[in-house]
Amino acid sequence: MIDAEAKKPATRPWLMALGKNDLPSCLTVERAAFRHTKTFKHDFFAATGLYEGPQGKVILKIGRVAPLFGLPLSWIGRLLARHEARLYALTQGVPGVPRFFGMHGKTGIVHEFVEGRPLKKDDAPADDFFPRLSAMLARIHALGAAYVDLEKRENILLGDDGSPHLIDFQISWHVPANRGGETWPLRLVRDMLQASDRYHLLKHWRRQRPDQLPPEALADAANIPFWIRWHRLLFRPLTLLRRRILVWLGARDSIRVRSPG
Repeated sequence: MIDAEAKKPATRPWLMALGKNDLPSCLTVERAAFRHTKTFKHDFFAATGLYEGPQGKVILKIGRVAPLFGLPLSWIGRLLARHEARLYALTQGVPGVPRFFGMHGKTGIVHEFVEGRPLKKDDAPADDFFPRLSAMLARIHALGAAYVDLEKRENILLGDDGSPHLIDFQISWHVPANRGGETWPLRLVRDMLQASDRYHLLKHWRRQRPDQLPPEALADAANIPFWIRWHRLLFRPLTLLRRRILVWLGARDSIRVRSPG
């Protein structure tokens, strides 16, 4: 069971997932108490914070609960939290995926904190980093899932011990077989998303440790799949427009991708 007590406030409440509220000041996970020490991110869709206690550190992520101009949007928070919780539960036991503690209320999830930081552009990880990340992706794919959000280097965590980690399964893909996941249209989507994962892995690998890749892998990393080209062509301008609007509203300080902290 996971409990918490509320804490305030936030700016521009209609832009914030929790409205006028901030993340809870306290959290109880498996009968252990934790206190909020840092907010990594609080945007339209979710608020994510670090909690510390005698038992260690955990992450609490609460999806949107605040309405927008009178329209209820907590259904978005419930939908995204349930989806991410299901993906965390599915991938438990995959090395590099943090331990999942369960749901927090109807729109939140709690998982283990990974000691480390997002992978940086000028990092040259240890020799086993990308092979281990590749094995991690292969395990996730074998479960019938796709990570989907590997395009952003910041989503790959470099642990203090040098090992790779993946967090944030909010937009990851998995449709169980009993919900049609093995029908050909959904298999096609899954296969394309898994191929995108492999392409983005090779892209980061080529940029950070090209010395480890044979010529054919380097060539594959430079060959962008057509659906990724189409996605960039159609959606990148919309993404930049959305970020510019959020900068204008004061909800972002830059149009650049922000690290999760």
